[in-house]
Amino acid sequence: MDGTLVDSERVWDTGIEELAVLLGGTLDPLVRARMVGTNEDASVLMLLESLGRPLAEAPARQLWLRARMKELFALGVDWKPGAQDLLLESRAAGIPTALVTSTPRELADVIIDQLGADNFDLTVCGDEVDHRKPDPEPYRAAAAKLGVDIRRSVVLEDSVSGVASALAAGAVTLAIPSEVALPEDLDVLLLDTLEGVDLDYLRALAPTR
Repeated sequence: MDGTLVDSERVWDTGIEELAVLLGGTLDPLVRARMVGTNEDASVLMLLESLGRPLAEAPARQLWLRARMKELFALGVDWKPGAQDLLLESRAAGIPTALVTSTPRELADVIIDQLGADNFDLTVCGDEVDHRKPDPEPYRAAAAKLGVDIRRSVVLEDSVSGVASALAAGAVTLAIPSEVALPEDLDVLLLDTLEGVDLDYLRALAPTR
């Protein structure tokens, strides 16, 4: 979701930067880059560690960040180029479609409501699995609930963590880097944008059996 369907990583930038200032510091760009594709609690721990703050503060700081992110997301998020067209084409064709995100349900629903919850057969959030990305569980769980073969499913991702999760799950993986460049040695197809990507393109990627 974040960075793949919608341009929400920039919104996360704002929330985390504000938290850093509240804690009496500034957000190191390298630390922020490590946060992309992880989850809310991991990001707070990274921030506290980078600022030399006690990690015991994490629960309270996470509550602050979640409340602030709900406010920021409610202001609206923009679609990533090509993402809406591809999603709507998939829905019109009856392709089983799932949104799999590391964002917790409470925050994710603010964005999902804007995207249209009926545009997905299933949504899986970070607090609804035992092991989050880069573990393969989120994508394997989504495929199982959709009743599809993960090996013939195409996953769209933007982060190292997400790509690792999709590959470990056995999915055909298409990476569209957003805020952070991905290593060129990743065993995935890299694109600059989803513009021009349609169902015929995705079908050509997936094995027929």
